[in-house]
Amino acid sequence: MTHTLRSDRLRAFVGRIASLVDDKMPEAALLDAGSAALRELIAQDDWLPDAFAQPHPERYQQFLLHADSRQRFSIVSFVWGPGQATPAHDHTVWGLIGVLRGAEIAQRYRVTAQGVVVEEGAPERLAAGAVDAVSPRIGDIHRVSNAFGDRTSISIHVYGGNIGAVSRSVYPGGAARKTFVSGYSNDVLPNIWNVSKESPIP
Repeated sequence: MTHTLRSDRLRAFVGRIASLVDDKMPEAALLDAGSAALRELIAQDDWLPDAFAQPHPERYQQFLLHADSRQRFSIVSFVWGPGQATPAHDHTVWGLIGVLRGAEIAQRYRVTAQGVVVEEGAPERLAAGAVDAVSPRIGDIHRVSNAFGDRTSISIHVYGGNIGAVSRSVYPGGAARKTFVSGYSNDVLPNIWNVSKESPIP
């Protein structure tokens, strides 16, 4: 993007999520309020820096945009190259997923009494502006893929923890779980706090 980025949008969103977490409200209320805030953020596509919107030719990218200083929540941009997908995986914390660009296909899974992971319901197409939620309480296992085979899709995720440091599980091909820690694709964060660039002193 060549125009001035509206970093104030992400900064305000960080503040809203921090306030929700500070209030220690029940998860259902937090997900409702957080979903509303995320819908407002992704309704505008003028704030995500290009450095955190770049696809990789071989795998999806997970860019950290903000991590709470006490690791109570994190905000991430997921960048999906054409046809890229995750395996079925869990999160172990609450999460919100909002599609900023393109579209995604989300397939939910559940664990049977025999410990087998099976699909639950039909795949759901999430277009730009759509928001979805996951958590151990409402359903925590899904597989996500880019709905397009010829273009990049980007979604913004909010998690109830430092998701790149959380020990989680993947379920490759419905087989037994394998633990993993995802980490992040970036080593630097966007500077959303330099307000001097937005309101220069005369």
